[in-house]
Amino acid sequence: MKITGPTAPGAPSSARPSRPASGFSLGGASSAAATGAAAPAASAAGVSDVSALMALQGVEGPLERRRRAVKRGGGLLDRLDELKLALLGGEADEAALQRLARALQEERPEAGDESGLNAVLDEIDLRASVELAKADMRRADRRTGS
Repeated sequence: MKITGPTAPGAPSSARPSRPASGFSLGGASSAAATGAAAPAASAAGVSDVSALMALQGVEGPLERRRRAVKRGGGLLDRLDELKLALLGGEADEAALQRLARALQEERPEAGDESGLNAVLDEIDLRASVELAKADMRRADRRTGS
């Protein structure tokens, strides 16, 4: 059995007259002209819908900012632990220092109104900066022979 569209056998019939959907019509030339005029408006509406969705995806809520801030702070603490283990092992691990520097350079999202969390994140950033400065001083001391 061949199904040809909404008027196929077994399709429910409606009491309303059918209106052409955007860009599709079964009528003659006059309805084609009307549909052609409506098609650009329909396509523009579709684009604005997509841009609205993209804008909504770009909006970051306070919980997401907090989660990203906590994740960055945890990553910095992990890099500091790597450096600590390398120093306790008696090796100057340049790779650990580079990972710490990269993690510190990542953009830090503000955690919002949580001043306690921001204070802790500030302390983690300060500790990482101090360790990088101490490593720079050790390199400078080795170069000068002191």
